[in-house]
Amino acid sequence: MNLEQLRAFVEVSRHGHFTRAAESLRLAQPSLSRQISTLEQDLGSELFHRARGHISLTAAGETLLPLAKRMLADADAVRREMAELAGLRRGRVRLGATPSLCTSLVTEVISAFHGAHPGIGIEIVERGSRGLDAELAEGALDLALVTTSTAVSGSLRRTALLTEDLVVVSSASRPPLAAGASLVLAELAELPQIVFHRSYDLRATTEAAFQAAGLSPSVVLEGPEMDAVLRFVERGIGVAVVPAMVALGRPELRVTRLAEPRLTRTVSLAHRSDVTPTRAAAALSDAIVATADRLAEEGVVVRAA
Repeated sequence: MNLEQLRAFVEVSRHGHFTRAAESLRLAQPSLSRQISTLEQDLGSELFHRARGHISLTAAGETLLPLAKRMLADADAVRREMAELAGLRRGRVRLGATPSLCTSLVTEVISAFHGAHPGIGIEIVERGSRGLDAELAEGALDLALVTTSTAVSGSLRRTALLTEDLVVVSSASRPPLAAGASLVLAELAELPQIVFHRSYDLRATTEAAFQAAGLSPSVVLEGPEMDAVLRFVERGIGVAVVPAMVALGRPELRVTRLAEPRLTRTVSLAHRSDVTPTRAAAALSDAIVATADRLAEEGVVVRAA
């Protein structure tokens, strides 16, 4: 039994005539008759009383008719669902990102992606890069935006997207940090700093730079997450070293570049190499790459080679 046979059965039932049903289905009448005959053989029951000039349903046919209509309706619903998925009108993507990327790059990406594909739901998972790698390897994520260069599982693949500067942010309501447009690390060490929790790669990067220069930074607040750090900075409690993208769209923050040494980080897009991405995940991946390209054109970041 197949859908074509069921559709033929329903059309013959509707018209009460083989010829008119064949015309409706755009089939030759012998082909339609063979489909009905095969269906009857498969089911082991006659479905129609065949009388000259008149066709009516048998008891078996009356039992099959509502079931056949339901199966055909379900099949049409499946086709519509698959067409919507193929046309990116529905779907779901699980995207992981580090906290600093959630407040910067991810916001830019989702804003553009949701406008183009409003029917696709996105689940955001906020973790450190190591945690994201683990969840990606387990299949709990479709894509992840990570910033570390640690070794990854053989099933994971990373593509470098962009390199961004780490900058010093301070309250826009306070005087500038330096007479020029940039600071050197020795000048930064003398300023009151708000530093992240030790789990942040950003903290490890800045501490390594201070240590290499033989400097001890002045820390006034330690341990908050990204959003809290930025709020403390806005209120003038101290300054912080953050990725350049974090300061986008925040007029309460003043950005000062680090001239010596220049600190950077590389952002990569990670996914499993042994799993074919869904169309929705592939579309989100394309949106991430396009956003990275746009930010590079605007001079916010440098596109990775």
